[in-house]
Amino acid sequence: MYNKEALLRELEFQFALSGGPGGQHVNKTETKVILIWDLQKSGVFSASQKERLQQRLASKINSEGLLKLNVSKTRSQHQNKKIAILNFEDLVKKALQKKKKRIKTKPSRSAKLKRLQKKKKNSEKKANRQKPEL
Repeated sequence: MYNKEALLRELEFQFALSGGPGGQHVNKTETKVILIWDLQKSGVFSASQKERLQQRLASKINSEGLLKLNVSKTRSQHQNKKIAILNFEDLVKKALQKKKKRIKTKPSRSAKLKRLQKKKKNSEKKANRQKPEL
């Protein structure tokens, strides 16, 4: 499929101050991880795979062609980095999967009969609600 190690070498990481839990510690350590990946410069994927990734991840890729993921779930920079890498791998894996083609099926004979019986019963119910004709 693709080489994970080579893909991970293409990633860039930036760190920033993070909000959330941590008290005063938050104000002095950069625990937020920003994962940056340039899809077009990637040497891991073929042209067709890049095209599929571009289409499927269009909402996450900015105007410069960079995919950016921000993670600030934990107080630890290392944990956030692991989470960012796992999220990134999951995104790429899902984007590369081909959708299964839908196979059209016909309703079974019993399903058709049930539908017709239900329609008949419903029409009788509504007919009984009307005023009788004299």
